[in-house]
Amino acid sequence: MKPLINNESHKSSRIGWLRAAVLGANDGTISVASLVIGVAAAGASPGSILISGIAGLVAGAMSMAAGEYVSVQSQADTEAADIEKEKRELATEPEHELEELTLIYVSRGLDQPLARLVAENLMSKDALGAHVRDELGITETLRARPIQAAFASAISFVAGAIIPVATVLLAPSARIAEVSSATALFTLVILGGTAAYAGGASIVKGSLRVAFWGALAMGLTAGVGRIFGTVV
Repeated sequence: MKPLINNESHKSSRIGWLRAAVLGANDGTISVASLVIGVAAAGASPGSILISGIAGLVAGAMSMAAGEYVSVQSQADTEAADIEKEKRELATEPEHELEELTLIYVSRGLDQPLARLVAENLMSKDALGAHVRDELGITETLRARPIQAAFASAISFVAGAIIPVATVLLAPSARIAEVSSATALFTLVILGGTAAYAGGASIVKGSLRVAFWGALAMGLTAGVGRIFGTVV
């Protein structure tokens, strides 16, 4: 009899990287496109608009990287502290930890004797690993990786932001705001639809959701640019 092999693929396994990638790309497109449109609406020259877009790209990428690093590093510090606490408890109170793990398995549907047997077997092989996984909910797949998260966020932001910057270079100087708006909205629709598809959600809803908030941000920024451009 051949051993059973789990070949099932679940979309929930993509949530971690998908969230960071979509957040970074959406933020890059919306932020830089809004900046470009706002500066263009204020009547700035194409050169000034391009410089603003590039500055927004660099600043935004660094901000995303720094923010993601600090956030995920805090999570990593908390995980490390919890793991150290489990190590101490396993060394000083092994019987209490065995009972704790048994109760966890009972709460998941096993009867008391079987839960006790499972807990004993797991703790005899890797006590710390069993408690880290089943008590703390920390797995190798979901462990916090600050540098990886920061790098991924910065790259995804740049990937989204490069589109409005390229639009400034290619669009007619008199139509930068209009072309940037249309290009950014199209990009957001694609991003929203792709993220929804990868996550198993409605493609139409995902596209419209992202496009709506992008249009709102760009519209407000354009309004501010026109107001202050007229005043100045």
